[in-house]
Amino acid sequence: MQALMHQFIDNQWVASRGERRLAVIDPYREAVIAEVTAGAAEDVDAAVNAARRALPAWRALGGAARGAYLDALADALETRRSELAMLSSRNNGKPRAEAEQDLSDAIACYRHYAGEARALDARQGEAVATGETGLLSRRYQDPVGVAGLITPWNFPLVSSAWKLAPALAAGCTVVFKPSEVTPLPEQALAEIALAIGLPPGVVNLVHGDGEQVGAPLTAHPGVDKLSFTGSTPVGEAVMAAAARGIRNVSLELGGKSPILVTEDADLDLAAELVLAGFCYNAGQMCSATSRLLVHEAVAEALHARLDAAVAELVAGDPLDAATTLGPLVNAAQRDRVAGFLATAEAEGLAPTTEVRIALPHHGHFVAPRVFRDVPVDSRLWREEIFGPVLCSRSFRDDEAAVAMANDSDFGLAASVVAGDPARAEALAGRLTAGNVWCNTHQVAPPGLGWGGMKGSGIGRELGRAGLEAYLEARYVTRPS
Repeated sequence: MQALMHQFIDNQWVASRGERRLAVIDPYREAVIAEVTAGAAEDVDAAVNAARRALPAWRALGGAARGAYLDALADALETRRSELAMLSSRNNGKPRAEAEQDLSDAIACYRHYAGEARALDARQGEAVATGETGLLSRRYQDPVGVAGLITPWNFPLVSSAWKLAPALAAGCTVVFKPSEVTPLPEQALAEIALAIGLPPGVVNLVHGDGEQVGAPLTAHPGVDKLSFTGSTPVGEAVMAAAARGIRNVSLELGGKSPILVTEDADLDLAAELVLAGFCYNAGQMCSATSRLLVHEAVAEALHARLDAAVAELVAGDPLDAATTLGPLVNAAQRDRVAGFLATAEAEGLAPTTEVRIALPHHGHFVAPRVFRDVPVDSRLWREEIFGPVLCSRSFRDDEAAVAMANDSDFGLAASVVAGDPARAEALAGRLTAGNVWCNTHQVAPPGLGWGGMKGSGIGRELGRAGLEAYLEARYVTRPS
């Protein structure tokens, strides 16, 4: 059993000041595979101080040199791909193929921001039109400072790449708190920082939980920027902490995303996209399209295809190549989903069929459920479940579909499946969501932005916007 009792601070492994220990679970075998420290405020303070000391030299290094480090980080992840994918599957419970995709996404993200770091050099001091005669103005972009990064457990190495890569490219130094539920894959990032010779204090990794590490990190006056991915209630607490001192904050929070299927849609494609939208990663996705809105003319045909597709899922060992549905990440998450299923029963809702995919006799599994004609005021329709549960309603026209889709406290993502591409894009343009996919799977290339509206967060990750989230603009104006 691995013990993660040391924090990575200033390029050294130092014993945590925290004495409490947290168990790290293999959700398939239901076995403890590691222990991690709960951390302490003193750990956070030491990490922030190290990041502040490293900041002047790192920001002065220049984008080309920072980009070289990011490329080296991507190379190191590629070298350790097989090991880290297996570790992620064991720690998180996701099927091996999904863990492999995570590694590919993370590597692509570091490579993308290596390029962005180099491009940043070229943009520094670019002339800006002032609209005034006789004045010349130039624009510079400076790193915001020390960034406190907090990531969730559902996409290890991916969520961290979305934050670490742009922060480092921009010239920020960081204090990174990975989820205490899935610390094992993220530990590799500290090991890689040492291996590639990243300067001391540029990346500091502090293991621990929200109480002992997360709260002190968000409250620390030495942190200039907070970037958090997780639940909306915790995001509200992070935002409140950032208000003290008027600090920069980015929040990527929950979702209750819709998928619209029109009467002219390719129903085989629709069934494939609906299934992936609520069963990929066992439904543990903030972007899960767990509200299905289907035209009444094709509702029966689509549900028949969907039931057949669900029945073909293979639940089992995440390390087995045949597995397409892994367990939920831990018992607490399984119990949370079970609570929603109990609510469904109390509300008189029944799944379309009793899904009879074989579940292992151990592991935190939940069989996928599809509920039809779910009332719009039901908890199942309105709240994020974070499990393989789909709620469905039918519609008669596009106006009704758009109205139901947008009637949500969230606005992270949406999908549209339609036979006419122009109609699909027209519907997408009317949806209140940060990312909308038309007739394709959920993809998030590093060149695009990612983030939501309403209760789904503030700001954007990925793309140029993801870099600028860690930059401050400075304008220098003089007579021409």
